[in-house]
Amino acid sequence: MSENRMDGADHLKRSINWKQGMAIALGVPLLILPSLGYMPLYLSAAAILIWGLSVLQGFIQNAAYAEMATTFPKASGLPGFAQHVFRSENYKGKYDKGKLIGGFTAWSYWFGWSPIMAIFAILVGNYLHGLFPILGETFTEYQLALISGVVMFAGLFVVNWFGLKDGAILGYILAAISLIPLLILAVAPFATGHVDMANITGNWWPADWSWDVHHILMLFGIFGIAQWSACAWETAAIYGPEYKNPSKDVPKALLACGIICLVLYLLLQSAVIGVLGVDGVIAERVSPLIPVANAVFGQAGTMITIIMLIAAMILIIQTAFLGSSRAMHSMSAEGNLPKVLGQTNRRGTPWVAMLVIAVFNVVLISMGNAAAILAASAIGYTLAHGISLFAYVKSKNDPQFSGLTRPFKAPKGWKNVALTFGLFNVPLCLIGVVYLNSLEVGWASTWVGFIVLALYLPIWLFTQHELKRQNNKATAVSLTENDAESDAAALVSISND
Repeated sequence: MSENRMDGADHLKRSINWKQGMAIALGVPLLILPSLGYMPLYLSAAAILIWGLSVLQGFIQNAAYAEMATTFPKASGLPGFAQHVFRSENYKGKYDKGKLIGGFTAWSYWFGWSPIMAIFAILVGNYLHGLFPILGETFTEYQLALISGVVMFAGLFVVNWFGLKDGAILGYILAAISLIPLLILAVAPFATGHVDMANITGNWWPADWSWDVHHILMLFGIFGIAQWSACAWETAAIYGPEYKNPSKDVPKALLACGIICLVLYLLLQSAVIGVLGVDGVIAERVSPLIPVANAVFGQAGTMITIIMLIAAMILIIQTAFLGSSRAMHSMSAEGNLPKVLGQTNRRGTPWVAMLVIAVFNVVLISMGNAAAILAASAIGYTLAHGISLFAYVKSKNDPQFSGLTRPFKAPKGWKNVALTFGLFNVPLCLIGVVYLNSLEVGWASTWVGFIVLALYLPIWLFTQHELKRQNNKATAVSLTENDAESDAAALVSISND
């Protein structure tokens, strides 16, 4: 069985090591920012526990993904694994259902990551609107979000035009600007004595919580939303075709990102609740880090924090831009999206996919509600993880994959663990996310999510029709050339006679 189907598609370049892959993925720890005030709203200080459990869930799931990344080194992360495992070789029917499932998984993953760009462009617009009063007098928050999005998307497109290695350099710079101050802000409240542990221990669980169907569905939804942030460091595996030594680089990059996420998520949520209390965090739901910085460092600290957060958001957008473009490139390479979306420049950058994603996110910004976009995005992300874990189980059980070399292996019996978490994602967390969305932002975002996911079917059918037409044309040309060669041979034979 071929390792990865890349016929007719442009190839990515192997140009990075695990440190560079980690640097690009370092936007992931910052995904906690829009949820620092969200989790305590439902779970009080137990939000700290949810973050810890969710990152541990990421370690469990990513052990399976690391094995798949080293087994299929030409596949781009979750979207590449699912497409490769589910497709059927030598399929004789009109449409390959396995190929459709793999492609839909990749599409769901793409929809889970791509809207991050719009979400944080909206947040940048909000921050700029509050930070600079003169901008607030001239532009609305929506206009600032739109301008910020266009400027950031264009700038990142230019930077990453020159290849993933240069994107990693930008990741190093932004990580230094944002992650280090973020870590200081997570540790400083403890060091300076601003954290009151009674704010945590005295408000550990909501007083009105009960283990009925309503709250259990909410809890599944909360885990689904938390996964959107806490497990997202799997994106380090999506650059599998671009690592110089994927069998060693992928596990190292995943492990490093996971450790950073675990430390930051626990410290940050503990710090904001310890300083502000649960009620104070909920009152500052959009960005509770700002009053924490003000309490610890004063007004100057608040200004630095806002600048740091904007830099952090650019890093998140960079991570989402690169990850979603690789997902789209992978779908094109596998024949699940039109061939044009797989085009790369001479440096291996999937520029057409990046351009389409940038335009898509400019349209999303017009929704104006970051929470609604996140709610829709989480539906796709949960689906992608569930089906990808099922793909891992299939790769372990299907005889056609039995002879493959697996440079990195998850612990023995991991396919049962992966199956359990696959079922935890689909259907449990998926149902929970839809239920939680209906309570929070109504059904509009849920319908947006399902409509975007459903659009994949007509796009996929069109792509299969185009591929079949191209194959028929190529076959006809080949037959014509063979007939011409036969006629020429016959003429030569007659002439000799």
